[in-house]
Amino acid sequence: MKQIELSALRPFVIAACLLSGCASNDIYRSDYRACTVTPANACEQNSLHLYNDGAANEYTLGFVEIDDQGQMRDRKQMQALLDTLYQKAARESILLTVFVHGWHHNARPGDSNIEGFKDNLARISEIESRRSRELGRPPRKIAGVYIGWRGESIDVPPFNYLTFWDRKSTAQDVGYLGITELLVKLEEIANVRNSMTPPIKSRLVLIGHSFGGAVIFSATSQILASRFVDSQENKSFTDTAKGFGDLVVLLNPAFEALRYSPFYDLAQARCSYFPEQLPRLAILTSEADDATGILFPMGRVFSTVFETHRDVERNDCKLPLSLDEGEADRNTVGHYPPLISHTLTPAVTASNPRLASYTNMKHLWSTQTAGNATQYGSTVLTHLSKTNPRNPYLNIRVDESIIADHNDVFNEKVMEFIRLLIGLSTDD
Repeated sequence: MKQIELSALRPFVIAACLLSGCASNDIYRSDYRACTVTPANACEQNSLHLYNDGAANEYTLGFVEIDDQGQMRDRKQMQALLDTLYQKAARESILLTVFVHGWHHNARPGDSNIEGFKDNLARISEIESRRSRELGRPPRKIAGVYIGWRGESIDVPPFNYLTFWDRKSTAQDVGYLGITELLVKLEEIANVRNSMTPPIKSRLVLIGHSFGGAVIFSATSQILASRFVDSQENKSFTDTAKGFGDLVVLLNPAFEALRYSPFYDLAQARCSYFPEQLPRLAILTSEADDATGILFPMGRVFSTVFETHRDVERNDCKLPLSLDEGEADRNTVGHYPPLISHTLTPAVTASNPRLASYTNMKHLWSTQTAGNATQYGSTVLTHLSKTNPRNPYLNIRVDESIIADHNDVFNEKVMEFIRLLIGLSTDD
């Protein structure tokens, strides 16, 4: 399949490299010492940053870089990050957010995804400081991990748009190989801290955009399935469905709906969920994302031409599903309507949905019903009555006024919703 996708593009890619030069394949963050960022020192070569030391929006940011074959560019870089986080978690609870970028991005200083991630970490830190005062508990320290890989092999427009299918293949390699080790070790850091019974638990959230969403899904999908079933030895009860860390968020992810359909079936076969069940996987795709809505299926038409598909009919818990395997294999998870469970739309003053805040979100989530609408900040999340209420897997169709296009994922409207979703999944 990989050869079919790339063979037609190879002459163009070679010519583009010769004419314009391929994207850098070197490590960007080669100094693994911690560095305090100041206006006079941007710490651009360092892989460990401390921002706003002592302020209400303090946070730590670490970088880990992966090569095209899914291997760590330097395992010492990863180990420096893990050592720092282990030491931090030994002293106090942490809220750890991991971000994996997508197409056209990397770990280069000044990359717009890095800047957007930094802004969001600062906002999460401010919210955590405020919530700790309101609840009379110690604040968790905020830490972010930016996982960088070569999001394009050619970095000169318009030739860089020829890298879409090449980077799709690379994203799968990144997800299937080295990154899983890193994610599992980051989860271990939170769990070791929680074994000490702290006043507030450490938490882990994963966020992936575009092919970065495909990276995270590839790295965690089998773990997600195992934890949903939770088939541990000597088990004598049914519990809430677990996930990887506390929440996985995928923004405009670039992978096939067919890869997600087994998880849809898995969750749908459970006819009810406990009131304390929380979201574990949230997929958000803009209706105006042409990269995953138009370009992706154009490429998949050729790469699936020799595959066989059939129609699948499901009626789990009296919630019917008609799955066209061919369409699900050609379209991304956020552009295949039968698997979409929610919509996210702008809040309208005249409407009267339930209003979520950091203090009442768990109650609103636990009492939701089919077709329920809840306002999260300036957006409204509506259940489409196609899945069971409190289903921990959400596949959300997002209005273009909230996410304007493929790369518009760090704007305040969608980030506000995601921060509230993180609060729902981690605020205890």
